[in-house]
Amino acid sequence: MDYLSRARELSKLLTEYQRAYYVTGRAIVSDMEYDRLFDELLLLEKEHPEIRTPDSPTQRVGSDLSSDFPEVRHSIPVLSLDKAYSDSEILAWIRKTMKNTEQELSFVLEEKLDGFSIVLYYEKGVLSRAVTRGNGSVGNDVTANVKTIYAVPLRLTEPVDIAVRGEVFLKKSEFERINATLMEPYANPRNLAAGTIRRNKSSETAQVPLSIYVYEGFWSESQGFTDHIQILSRLKALGFAVDPHLSFFCRTQEEAKRRLEEASLEGRAGSFDDIPAAIVDYTKARADLPYEIDGLVVKVNELSTRDELGYTEHHPRWAIAYKFEAPQAQTQIMDIDVQVGRTGRITPMARIRETQLSGSTIRNITLHNQDYVNELELAIGDTVAISKRGDVIPAVESVIEKNDLGNTTWKMPKTCPVCKAELVVRGAHHFCPNHDCPAQVKGRLSFFCAKGQMDIEGLGPKTIETLYENGFVRSIGELYSFDFNRLKALEGFGGSEGKKIESMKMAIEQSRKTPFRSVLVSLGIPEFGRKAVDLVCDAGYDDMDKLLDLADRHDTEALSAIHGIGEVTANLIIDGLNSEEIRILVEDLRKAGLRMQDEKDEGPVLEQIFKGQSWCVTGSFENFNPRSKAMDEIKRRGGTEVSGVSRKTSCLLAGSGAGSKMEKAREFGVRIVTEEEFLRMIGSSEAKEEDKAEEQPGLF
Repeated sequence: MDYLSRARELSKLLTEYQRAYYVTGRAIVSDMEYDRLFDELLLLEKEHPEIRTPDSPTQRVGSDLSSDFPEVRHSIPVLSLDKAYSDSEILAWIRKTMKNTEQELSFVLEEKLDGFSIVLYYEKGVLSRAVTRGNGSVGNDVTANVKTIYAVPLRLTEPVDIAVRGEVFLKKSEFERINATLMEPYANPRNLAAGTIRRNKSSETAQVPLSIYVYEGFWSESQGFTDHIQILSRLKALGFAVDPHLSFFCRTQEEAKRRLEEASLEGRAGSFDDIPAAIVDYTKARADLPYEIDGLVVKVNELSTRDELGYTEHHPRWAIAYKFEAPQAQTQIMDIDVQVGRTGRITPMARIRETQLSGSTIRNITLHNQDYVNELELAIGDTVAISKRGDVIPAVESVIEKNDLGNTTWKMPKTCPVCKAELVVRGAHHFCPNHDCPAQVKGRLSFFCAKGQMDIEGLGPKTIETLYENGFVRSIGELYSFDFNRLKALEGFGGSEGKKIESMKMAIEQSRKTPFRSVLVSLGIPEFGRKAVDLVCDAGYDDMDKLLDLADRHDTEALSAIHGIGEVTANLIIDGLNSEEIRILVEDLRKAGLRMQDEKDEGPVLEQIFKGQSWCVTGSFENFNPRSKAMDEIKRRGGTEVSGVSRKTSCLLAGSGAGSKMEKAREFGVRIVTEEEFLRMIGSSEAKEEDKAEEQPGLF
């Protein structure tokens, strides 16, 4: 067989395997066999570039070439949805909709994924463009990044011209795994998904396992469809993943069941009277879903009625969103300014008219980034609905009324508000590139001293501000050389307040004994948080010189080979360790006497029965309280910790109340270990070590 024929054969096989795994959720071949075929195709395309096609499975890995995101005009309506906050509002909308048409209607209820809206355009069955929602008329072309999502077909099963709307999302387990490694965690999976889609390099996007469900299809020519469930059925047949948890309601449950079966769709069937109960069930099941949803979408099923009802400028009249969490307060955006973080990241902050919400007074609300502001089309003076997400974090949910001041959507400033350096854009965020920006310096000092890092008592943000503004301390290293007695000359530090100075001096001295792992975290290297530090140290890179040597050699492969450390994280760690600022800081801390090597476990060396294995621990245990003690036993025997269950997880140690992780382990075929079985496993390894000790001559 010639190389061209072999490439076509491999491409066909791999496309089939990808669709089975990422769309229908079943594996046809082993990971090893898939990787073998993939590598073979990759090699063929490298040796013969002319055979590589736009829909080749190898296009999923992305490129290291930087890309911008040109604006593209949509060829279909990309509108928002009207909203309701109770089942009574939904039922009233259904009654009103049925009253406005003479046709007998049915309704589809779909999950409203809390993700990132995307439009996929196909020409003759091949993906030609992937465009963000933008302002509904114009979006950004993010095709290269979307191609890395395995659930997005690069070629459809038929050569059709079609535009498809969908929602890109990140599963909760993947979000927790990735977020645990970040120095500045994302607020939720949606923000991480949105930031990933806007990465400048598609190879970085490929490192995040994004998913997608599609929910609307628009053909260039009439297909003879009469209703929405026929469209969903057709999209599924073309190779798309659709929401498996939809519900369909007709006059009778029997009719709904029959029509769902005819469309070959999974889902719940019911009569109109079943809608309130369905909303209750969705709300209860929300926490156990593998992905985040923030509501439901109710749609008229009949396409002719959709045409009859039409659109407003903002939303279709034939669909409405049911939001789980109703806004609890209304207020007005009085101003928007920006804050500069220790990494230079610029975060917009809304200053609102003071509002009481869930027992607390709200004055400021984080707006995350420019994309978040654009999505809301938020302007100063707008009246907005706000809520407390998770009963904790204030958030702007929607704009209720636009301002009458003529203010348009707020835009990020061009320069840093503190040092006036010109801002740069990385992914979804703006950054101040000036490492010596006063806001960044004070942020780094506060981070270094805070709980969870060096935990230097008495050196909170206010004291750091005083030290910086008086020119006493302008770098982390100077904390260890500064004479704190000089503070006595300042108001608030002299006289009886001298005890405060003595306390700070003692805290500084005590910090010299801080464990090496905490010192590493306190350096503030992007992506090198507590979880990543533990993984790296447990893998043997347990002193500063080893890490600096790794960085000198730019050995990202050694780091990315550690289970739980991806290629993107490895590169960021190496880049951080190689930065001039970190090198200076490390030497300053070394001179100050801080620990530069991980303390060795003085306990007995146990047989490494879990070496090379990744373990997840969940539930409650009789013998391990807290359950982190069980993970300590695993690590002492060579195992590594993962926060969520994936197909690559070796074992799940499951106690009582294991919940969704147990179900995921069963789904992926991951070995489930009970507490009793685990005790036998570690007891056996301890016994073997004792036997070895007894065999050694001269011990007694």
